[in-house]
Amino acid sequence: MPLVITSKNETLIPIEVDTICLPNVREQPVDEVRRTLVQHGNKQMPLGEFFDVSGSAADDNEMVWRGDCSRVKLIAANLTEGRVRVEGDAGMHLGAEMTGGEVIVDGNAADWVGAEMHGGKIIVKGNAGHLVGAVYRGGRRGMTGGEIHVYGSAGNEIGHTMRRGMIAVGGDSGDAVGFGMIAGTVLLFGETGIRPGAGMRRGTIGLLGTNRPPDMLPTFKGPATCRPVFLHIFLRYLQAMGFPLPEGCLEARYNRYCGDFLELGKGEIFCRAS
Repeated sequence: MPLVITSKNETLIPIEVDTICLPNVREQPVDEVRRTLVQHGNKQMPLGEFFDVSGSAADDNEMVWRGDCSRVKLIAANLTEGRVRVEGDAGMHLGAEMTGGEVIVDGNAADWVGAEMHGGKIIVKGNAGHLVGAVYRGGRRGMTGGEIHVYGSAGNEIGHTMRRGMIAVGGDSGDAVGFGMIAGTVLLFGETGIRPGAGMRRGTIGLLGTNRPPDMLPTFKGPATCRPVFLHIFLRYLQAMGFPLPEGCLEARYNRYCGDFLELGKGEIFCRAS
């Protein structure tokens, strides 16, 4: 059975659990995991003050967080292998800087999902906050590899300065998707906010689920109508993964815009043709 960490009581003060890293606790006895210090506000306290711990990840390399973890930050941060499941909501910085493994959230996730991640896969079956796959303030690159699938909606600045990897959002999204994007792929299947692709240098943004795309910035050229083969491959892959695709995506034609010509100008935005 997996290592199961179950919330005992709600707290208004955030808890940072980056010390509960799967490779570190996999071989530890339950009592030792309970004694591991986590950050609670400005104090360090044992994990057992807030969570019950049972099971072991030694056999299946899996850890499960149960209960309301909406104020629990840094779950699966720096994950390198194995699987982490959250049976409920997750707090900020879920899967931040992870390099491998898989994270599955059955509920919603807060801001900074997969911030500066380098590999692995994150699946959020509810909604996500702002800055999915984004760069931290003052950093140079956002996510540089891996995949993030958000079945619901997400906030502003998805893929901010991302360098590589794929982000897919099934619901609506906020403003400035792909801001400063260096490379990679962002696919959105709901209504989108303003200024998509502002400052992007390379990469692909797909606004695939709506016939009412936002107004394009004047620093983009186009459109040219097409049905790109690579996009069809991406959509087939998402479909095989169980991602909820809107009706008609696979058969639709798309308008392609190139930009941002204030930067390198080799990025592309695909909007579903009416």
